[in-house]
Amino acid sequence: MKLGLETESLHLWFQHKRMDIFGFIDKAHELGLDGVQINVIKDYNLDEQWGTLGSADETHLKKIKDKLKAYDMYVEFDMRNLEYERLTEVLRVAHILGARFVRSYVPITINRSALATAAEGAYDIVKVRQDFDPQNLRDAVEAIRRIEPLLKKYRITLCLENHEYETADELVALVKEIASPWVQLLFDFGNSMMAWEDPMAAVRKMAPYVKMTHCKDHIIIPDKSSEFGYVVCGVPIGEGNLDVPALFDVLYENSPVERLNIEMCYPYCAEFKRSVGTGGVYGCGEGAFAIRHPLYPIKPSQYYYPHEVSEAMLEQLLVDQMHGVEKSVSYIKRMLAQYE
Repeated sequence: MKLGLETESLHLWFQHKRMDIFGFIDKAHELGLDGVQINVIKDYNLDEQWGTLGSADETHLKKIKDKLKAYDMYVEFDMRNLEYERLTEVLRVAHILGARFVRSYVPITINRSALATAAEGAYDIVKVRQDFDPQNLRDAVEAIRRIEPLLKKYRITLCLENHEYETADELVALVKEIASPWVQLLFDFGNSMMAWEDPMAAVRKMAPYVKMTHCKDHIIIPDKSSEFGYVVCGVPIGEGNLDVPALFDVLYENSPVERLNIEMCYPYCAEFKRSVGTGGVYGCGEGAFAIRHPLYPIKPSQYYYPHEVSEAMLEQLLVDQMHGVEKSVSYIKRMLAQYE
């Protein structure tokens, strides 16, 4: 099993200009990893078109490709939505760098009123609480079928993620309807929680179709500003509520996945996105949904975008994020050693 790191794991380092894609690849190599996942979604202080990649300039891409080759590392891409033009340009760049897998997720209908009333975390629409429109799934089928010939041409598999809104049943049904070897799933160890679905229930349904992964750990913390009174909070792998070894074991036994990619979303907090009970869970308090104490003396909405915190707090968040990555890698390496 190959082990990689997603750029989201060090999002604060990218957003506050402490690291670029070259430094990230160097860090992954320093940690003894086999590959990287590059998130090309625009975000705070990142390139509008290419996110943590920085640029799609030919010279820039060649430098990245040379560094990956020197370290003998694989690369995968994370993007969002299913617009044909955007998919076309991301697939082209992914092909240039030798990627076999590209992640995306079903686009959601944007509720402008929800976005307008969000105090923090509104830079990215998917971080805002709003209801999911099933029409989004139906629209996704047509969009994916349009791009399928290009997937086949480049020999790249498009993997749809359980990205906070979609349940496992919805994604499995979508993949079955498309019925293409070039369209599979990405299992995120924690994202199903935001749809009120237990991660173990999700992985058992998704496993046969999983080709990409985001390995992480979560807890639940109180948040009075949230509609439900609680939010999902990322922590270093091994320090949260998720039974990560059990989740991985289901993948190991039931999926064709060959790479485990760490996406340590710490520090961040995410709103529950669907109505209570959508995925079969009706409240917080037990198992993956056990309630823990907040991590920092700031609002949970500031964990991901600490724009209005003190300089000292930002520095603490940066240090904690790097230590969290190192602890997560050590934990996963120990876990994988048992399979060897």
